[in-house]
Amino acid sequence: MALAMLQGCTSRESVAPADDPSEVRARLMRLLPAQLNDRQGWAEDIQAALAAQRISAEQSNLCAVLAVTEQESTFSADPQVPNLGRIARAEIDRRAAKVLIPGFVVDRALNSRSANGQTYQQRLQAVRSEGQLSALYDDVSNELPLGRTLFAGLNPVRTGGPMQVSVDFAQKHAEDYPYPYSGSVRQEVFTRRGGMYFGIAHLLGYPTHYSKPLYRFADFNAGWYASRNAAFQSALSQVSGVPLALDGDLIAHGAIMPGTTERAARTLGAKFGLRNPQIRRQLEQGDQLDFEQTELYAKVFALADAKAGKPLPRAILPGIELRSPKITRQLTTAWFAERVEQRYVRCMKRP
Repeated sequence: MALAMLQGCTSRESVAPADDPSEVRARLMRLLPAQLNDRQGWAEDIQAALAAQRISAEQSNLCAVLAVTEQESTFSADPQVPNLGRIARAEIDRRAAKVLIPGFVVDRALNSRSANGQTYQQRLQAVRSEGQLSALYDDVSNELPLGRTLFAGLNPVRTGGPMQVSVDFAQKHAEDYPYPYSGSVRQEVFTRRGGMYFGIAHLLGYPTHYSKPLYRFADFNAGWYASRNAAFQSALSQVSGVPLALDGDLIAHGAIMPGTTERAARTLGAKFGLRNPQIRRQLEQGDQLDFEQTELYAKVFALADAKAGKPLPRAILPGIELRSPKITRQLTTAWFAERVEQRYVRCMKRP
């Protein structure tokens, strides 16, 4: 039993292709909220996503998926956002200014008539969900002269669907998407089947050594292995004396100069017998389980454990404040993970 539990923690949430689809759907029907509309449809889409990705349909996995979905959207395939049109326009203006597109150019484009007779600005004011907003943005880009030139990269919708999964993540993991579709991967994110498929991939589609699901919930919000990496940053800070933000980001992506975590690791390079390029290559494995097999990871924790006189935690909640045009109060990754865990625990108690 102990070996089985250990294997469950280290797996890609347990590959088990033998799950009977009808039994999985029946279990989901017992676990889904009783008042939810089309419970059968939700059960079918969740079961199909798990089966397509060869992820075990054990109750812990089912409850993890349901807890995140309830927290993110209360089981709405395309949840509505209050004042979304106003929020979106402000975000479009901000992004346009950042890439030096004059405001009057944006105004002129959005005040053009669209195919249904309304201006794009009027349609923007009327949107209620991220799926509607993303579709409108696609229309603006495709229908206006120079639309793609003017608005490329300005789409303010970065997450969507019932699990609020990143559109960028979905686009990068669409190779094995099992459903035929005529539009774009972005559009699939705002469907129930696509949102659940990519959300489940983000939540359960990678192996960890976490001792409890709380850290996987934090990773869902902050990125794969953010909890593991935050614990590494904490240990590195203690042995190097360099204060570090415990955000799980080990390297400064796209930057010429090394980030603070890399600079802190370099201060120990001579002690560890590691050169700067070696340190960089090993930190670049921070989005993989194999980072735990690197010399840098092992030596930092060996030194930190010895200094503390006890083994330090190998996972902690990242210290990240959540920022989004949709968020109107101060929230953190820890808050998100703890709220999801509360829902998960309630789900696990159900028969």
